[in-house]
Amino acid sequence: MNVPEHIVCVDCGGRCHLLSRPRPDEGFSPGDIVAYRCEDCLDRWDLALPDEDAGGQ
Repeated sequence: MNVPEHIVCVDCGGRCHLLSRPRPDEGFSPGDIVAYRCEDCLDRWDLALPDEDAGGQ
């Protein structure tokens, strides 16, 4: 599963950078928690990757 390297910070609108690294042999999987850090306000965001079968819901 691919995840974006950057997301928009919900708090300040800044750019958040991916902190988590995929497993070398498997990558990311649905249900994994990935962390981002905002370069402006330094907030950290931990996001659970959705189940691919859920259709983004």
